[in-house]
Amino acid sequence: QVQLEESGGGLVQAGGSLRLSCAASGRTFNMYTTAWFRQAPGKEREFVAAISWGGGSTNYADSVKGRFTISRDIFTRRLYLQMSSLKPEDTAAYYCASKSSAGLTTIQATYDSWGQGTQVTVSS
Repeated sequence: QVQLEESGGGLVQAGGSLRLSCAASGRTFNMYTTAWFRQAPGKEREFVAAISWGGGSTNYADSVKGRFTISRDIFTRRLYLQMSSLKPEDTAAYYCASKSSAGLTTIQATYDSWGQGTQVTVSS
């Protein structure tokens, strides 16, 4: 099993930037794909971005394309989400996830390890 722990959330004004980090531990050799999801109050959890752990290929939700950048450091086993030009609608709890299969899928049910989440609040 892979353990994931997010950090870096907080309160930021609209137009600002924030970088989230996710530390991976445990059976990290099982990580083929890692991703960020988010869940706003009263809404379903939604896909944000994914990256292949080995090759670095990426996939983004249309709502964050051009504003967010997902990256990973395979040596420190950390996943990052650089968020820029933040909007109030980006306010949500952000979760990192990993799966032991290839494919930059947006479907959360395919991910088998999850962190506890970190809150991002964007004020207008």
